[in-house]
Parts: sequence; C-alpha cells; structure tokens
Amino acid sequence: MKLTLEVAKKIAKAAHAKAKEMSIPAVIAIVDEGANLLLLERTEGSMIAGIALSQDKAYTAAATGFDTHQIAPLAQPGQLGFGLAGSDRGRLIVFAGGLVLRSENAVVGGIGVSGGLAPQDQEIAQAGADALASL
Repeated sequence: MKLTLEVAKKIAKAAHAKAKEMSIPAVIAIVDEGANLLLLERTEGSMIAGIALSQDKAYTAAATGFDTHQIAPLAQPGQLGFGLAGSDRGRLIVFAGGLVLRSENAVVGGIGVSGGLAPQDQEIAQAGADALASL
C-alpha cells in the first residue's frame, strides 16, 4: 500500500485520539517512503519545538528503516553509531517517538510524535502505526 494523504489522515486521527486519551498536546508528522513531509498536525497547547522534533523523528524512521528508540543504544559513546545524532545536518533523532510505517514488510513512510515524554510519544506513534496495519 502506498502512503497517500488520505491514509496519512487516518494514521494521524488514531494518533490524535491516543494523545487526547493520554491528555498530551502533541505534534504529529507523517512522511512518505522518501522521508518527505506528507502531513503535519499540531494540537492546541503543543510546544513549538515539537514541530521540528516530530518531523525529524518521522524522517529518521523512514530514512533509516529503524524506529528511533532502536537507534539510541547504537549512538552511545563507544558504540559503532556514536555521533549519529549529529549527522544528516542534525536531523537524525535517537530517542523514542519515531516509528517506521510498513505495509507488506516494505517501508512506506514514518510517523513522528512530539509533545510528551519519550515513552508517551512512542505510545502515541504506535497508535498511528497500528491504524495503518488495520487498513
């Protein structure tokens, strides 16, 4: 399945519902398989910094094929990926909240969420990813 704007809206709707349930003002970004921004939605009360962070989380997931929380251990001092967070003009994010969006085992994009603590962002992003899986 190709990630279209219509599909992205369904993913975002599920993520927003989860954020509302958790009482977290969040910014949700969805990118396509080329890591190009497809959709960006910001709820009232969310931090301005979340706009860039959510986009970079989605970008990281789509560009690398890894969920952002999976990259964190690799980017620690002494690990092979140390310095990764500063690469790609500083766009690569190495903490939770960015998930790869897959369809039929192929990367079709990424979702990035910013607004809560990293585990909360992860949970909200997962709700969006689960919505894609159910389509």
